[in-house]
Amino acid sequence: MNRIFESNFNTRKMTTNHFPSKLLENAVNEFANLPGIGKKTALRLVLALLRQDKEDVINFGKTFIELKENIHYCKSCNNISDAELCGICSNPARDHQTVCVVENIRDVMAVESTHQYHGIYHVLGGIISPMDGIGPDDLEISLLENKITNSGIKEIILALSTTMEGDTTNFYLFKKFSKYPVKMTTIARGVSIGDELEYADEITLGRSILNRTPMDDIISF
Repeated sequence: MNRIFESNFNTRKMTTNHFPSKLLENAVNEFANLPGIGKKTALRLVLALLRQDKEDVINFGKTFIELKENIHYCKSCNNISDAELCGICSNPARDHQTVCVVENIRDVMAVESTHQYHGIYHVLGGIISPMDGIGPDDLEISLLENKITNSGIKEIILALSTTMEGDTTNFYLFKKFSKYPVKMTTIARGVSIGDELEYADEITLGRSILNRTPMDDIISF
């Protein structure tokens, strides 16, 4: 019967502005609120859910409710975690004197996939972008400064996207933390200028981490 419903729906060639059900329209609108999801894709997703067993749909909904209610942000690095301290920060085998600074959680996953980095992370939660109204006070910089002053950090790796906003943030952090006795480096330009870090392939990103460049050399240049 579900297949008949979908077939009849398609043959009517209804636009997403003419739904046969208000419930269907509401569900489509919720999916369409997600980034990268248009109305047509949202409609396909909702119709696919309608073909699923009721229990499967209930579990689907519960998963996201549990995610929203129970997820933590690591109190040390701001990464997503199931506990107050993420698995990376709580791992004694990691190099806790080296911190890789990234823009978001997707970048942590990208660097981890290279298997070339064994330190810990700090997630800024964004980059400085005056056009978008994002300034230094909107980022998790104070948490990073506290880590530098109290945790014996020896090196900060600035692994931000090689965009104008990323370079601006690199420069700001370098100037802010230059008073501390900590080595500051940035990923090598194996990552193309203008690229988002999460879209770099694993080999290129891994080499960029290994061949990182001292920030002093870049600023003086």
